[in-house]
Amino acid sequence: MELAGEEDAFAALEARAAAAGVETVAPGLAVADAVDPDRVRGLAYTRTALDLLGRADADPRSARAVVEAASIDREGTVAVRARVVRDSADVSTAEAERECGAALVERGFDVDLDDPDHTLRVLFADDTCLVGWVVAESVRDFSTRKPTDRPFFQPGSMAPMDARAYANLAGAGPGQTLLDPMCGTGGVLIEAGLVGSDVLGNDAQQKMVRGARENLAHYLGDDVGHDVIRGDATALALRDDAVDGVVFDAPYGRQSKIARHDLDDLVSSALAEAARVAPRGVLVADRSWRTEALDAGWRVTDSFERRVHRSLVRHVLVLERE
Repeated sequence: MELAGEEDAFAALEARAAAAGVETVAPGLAVADAVDPDRVRGLAYTRTALDLLGRADADPRSARAVVEAASIDREGTVAVRARVVRDSADVSTAEAERECGAALVERGFDVDLDDPDHTLRVLFADDTCLVGWVVAESVRDFSTRKPTDRPFFQPGSMAPMDARAYANLAGAGPGQTLLDPMCGTGGVLIEAGLVGSDVLGNDAQQKMVRGARENLAHYLGDDVGHDVIRGDATALALRDDAVDGVVFDAPYGRQSKIARHDLDDLVSSALAEAARVAPRGVLVADRSWRTEALDAGWRVTDSFERRVHRSLVRHVLVLERE
């Protein structure tokens, strides 16, 4: 698997929404026991999944040796695409493509660089080379959903790529229902809906409820179930275990008009209410709410600090109910 971004631990955790046994092996590269190609297409921080032929040292001749030794049961035309991940290896990708292409031709394959039946990917990172057939690529259309381009926009909206990743970490996908109890303009819900989840939003401001409904209708249409209600995140109008996952972006202390002690009460109570309605969740904030999450009945399975810009670091807690 070819990872995106600069945080391999975060990308690998998201990749587990589509793969089993994910393990990073070099900067930007991971291997897995099995992948679901349909789910790979909905990942934010994975670019490509390969049916691995083999692993080698980071040089073109070693990559060719993998192709020569591998058992190949494919028919049709082929193309070879080589890439150095994050400029982490001093390797000629053109030479790698020539060497691996020649090995395939010797094995009876015809090359078609424009519209091949199969694409062989050769990925170099650090001292590692992974060689395999492309089985899935993520749909990287996040720029088509920039917050400023939505029907309803408010400053401070999360980037779609990050919103997709957080939704995936919370278990978004077909047959799942995802809740955002502080949904704002609905960015997380849009991304969860686009990977097949039914989505439910909640916000205390009627303006946000109307705007999020407009955004969800625009991007999701009738493809998945979606609704937004006005309500209090600390007292949701939902039964116990009503949803499969919860994601919310807590108010940021420096930007919020809420007093500090009131903000503490709000987030603590929202965490407890989220644990009542869902077995897993993701909390995003400008500080770590680990103690409050534990007190609310959650177990913190993973945590990350993700720099957005010089003055903002997002703290991400991945949660499972005790």
